[in-house]
Amino acid sequence: MRKIVFALVCSFGLWNANAQDTEKENLKKNEEAIKKAGEERPNGWLKKGNFTLLASQSSFDNWLAGGQDNFAGNASLNYDLNYKDSTWTWDNKFIAAYGITKIKGADTQKTDDRIEINSLAGRKAFGKYWYYSMFFNFKTQMDAGVDPVDKVTTISHFFSPAYFQAGPGLLWKKSDNLKVNIAPATSKLIVVHGHFTDGLPDGVTYFGVKGNETTRYEFGAALNGYYKFNIMENVSVENILNLYSNYLEDPQNVDLDYQLNIVMKINKYLTTNFAFQTIYDDNAFRGFQTRQVIGLGFNYGF
Repeated sequence: MRKIVFALVCSFGLWNANAQDTEKENLKKNEEAIKKAGEERPNGWLKKGNFTLLASQSSFDNWLAGGQDNFAGNASLNYDLNYKDSTWTWDNKFIAAYGITKIKGADTQKTDDRIEINSLAGRKAFGKYWYYSMFFNFKTQMDAGVDPVDKVTTISHFFSPAYFQAGPGLLWKKSDNLKVNIAPATSKLIVVHGHFTDGLPDGVTYFGVKGNETTRYEFGAALNGYYKFNIMENVSVENILNLYSNYLEDPQNVDLDYQLNIVMKINKYLTTNFAFQTIYDDNAFRGFQTRQVIGLGFNYGF
């Protein structure tokens, strides 16, 4: 009887161990399938958008430690329209953002002002992830910008400046969230309004455009990278990198535009957002321009 019981216990132990191993294998397979599905979405169109509104406000009354009443707000729209099949991939992104800050006793100032359109088409080339590509990029702003020193003089406005880039290249794309495009023959056009360049003396330019002219043409190489991932379940990190070198003038002075967006999801509609952007473009400013925003946001996806 003891031998029978012992044999039954051993058999149960072996069965349980095998069941656990099988369960682990199934879990691993499920995780791999989910990961693969995330990287290889179904063919066809994928449309998604996101609207975010960030706001912060401070007020003081008889506050002996000091402080000034202030308000800051930032609204942004990010919309993606992507297509893929066995041969083609076509990614389109539209970005619009506007932000202001108001300190008591001072004029309202902009903290963000962007319109950007990106289009990247690719046709299967070689390997698993390589495509022959063609890209287009457009950037401008919506509202007038004032001189950061005197706070009065208008130095920019809608479509002045406006940037256009386009060119053929090679695209390495593992998924919608991880891709790099290399375009060694990129045309770039800068457009400005004539009233900013009228009468400019020799040697002085406005966003690289010479006096009494309204456009500047450049030819060079562009590299664009995009990487988005989750560092934990409700925290996403988005990286956008754009590099450009002008073959025709000072190719060693590489233009840089890098954006970092971190979104910490609280629930369906509330998020904590952190945005950082740095730009280097010696035609506009000989130094790094930086912008960062952090705050509690209302988030709506569609």
